[in-house]
Amino acid sequence: MTFVDDRAVITGVGQSQIGRRIGRTGIDLALEAAERAVAHAGLSFDDIDGVASYPGPVHAEGGFVGATTHDVRDAFGLKTRWHVSGVETSGQAGTLLDAAAAVATGRATHVLCFRSVWEATAQASGRAAALTSKSTRAGGHAEFRLPFGAASPANWIGMYAQRYMHDYGLTREQVGKLVINARRNAGLNPDAIYRDAMTMDDYLGARLVSWPLGLYDCDVPCDGATAIIVSRKEAATGLANTPLHIEAAGSALYQRHTWDQREDLTTMAAHDVAAEMWSTTSLTPKDVDFATLYDGFSYLCTQWIEALGFCEHGKVGQFLDHDDYYRLEGELPINPHGGQLSAGRLHGYGFLHEACVQLWGEAGDRQIPKDVEIAAVGIGGGPEAGCMLIRRGE
Repeated sequence: MTFVDDRAVITGVGQSQIGRRIGRTGIDLALEAAERAVAHAGLSFDDIDGVASYPGPVHAEGGFVGATTHDVRDAFGLKTRWHVSGVETSGQAGTLLDAAAAVATGRATHVLCFRSVWEATAQASGRAAALTSKSTRAGGHAEFRLPFGAASPANWIGMYAQRYMHDYGLTREQVGKLVINARRNAGLNPDAIYRDAMTMDDYLGARLVSWPLGLYDCDVPCDGATAIIVSRKEAATGLANTPLHIEAAGSALYQRHTWDQREDLTTMAAHDVAAEMWSTTSLTPKDVDFATLYDGFSYLCTQWIEALGFCEHGKVGQFLDHDDYYRLEGELPINPHGGQLSAGRLHGYGFLHEACVQLWGEAGDRQIPKDVEIAAVGIGGGPEAGCMLIRRGE
């Protein structure tokens, strides 16, 4: 049985202008991405009766929330039958999966899903004060981290990476091959932020951020928005593109929603959601033609590689050694667009966008040279994650 009985498909995608400090608001970028996605699907805004976004109207600094569901609904004058947003879900993929469930159960026909950020402009204009500069008392999980100077996910994920390195011998050089591969692919992506070639010396010589993570292990803040149209299968007939099927999906969380309380600190929620996804399909990791895997930090991408079954637990270092395997022309291309490490931090939705344009054969110079039918998409990291298999075909 496929996800939601094969009743939810992807019919169009769109991205706004992407760049560093381009001076546009998050709402402006969201509207541009939405217009492009609706047009790409061959729809009009009169057809859109659902909207989904991440993270919703949460308090966050530095351009993290570019636009809310209601911002976009109001701007286009949409008459929606269903809408959703929020952060208490399986990462950025959560609202996408909710949209698929909504169309499958008849609550909507065509749902506009979007994620918008303007972090580069906001940070340049001084709107992103560091957490450590706050004079108010820390609350929530920050109470246990800020007293020790661990204000950033780079600190938390760096400790996860150290543990994996200690237990299984993963090296910075091995991770560096993954980072260099992303940069190589980004060189073919005209919208990528960083396109210049990178060497291992460049990677290892960059300033450290939080051991063992250096500058190029961290994604690059940018301004941009991504939109995805999720449609009911029977309503997709005659549209502009061959519908892409959501073959399987995972949104599980087997342990506590924390960054540091898993029983095995060499795993993350990616392992939970991947196990759930594979349990709902007859496909296996060997059926996957390529993967777009979240790399907000390089170590998160290594976790997805392992969690999705592309290598055994504890052996991601050996997998990374064979970089010809996951190059664009390899057996399992990973992040053909350059990922967030080089193409820019579009915060999750960019990975599904890339999977779709590759399956439709619309990726231009970075198009995978072999015929591709099945994509694995892993979105999120730490305790919030979701994954899916996207299948091309009638």
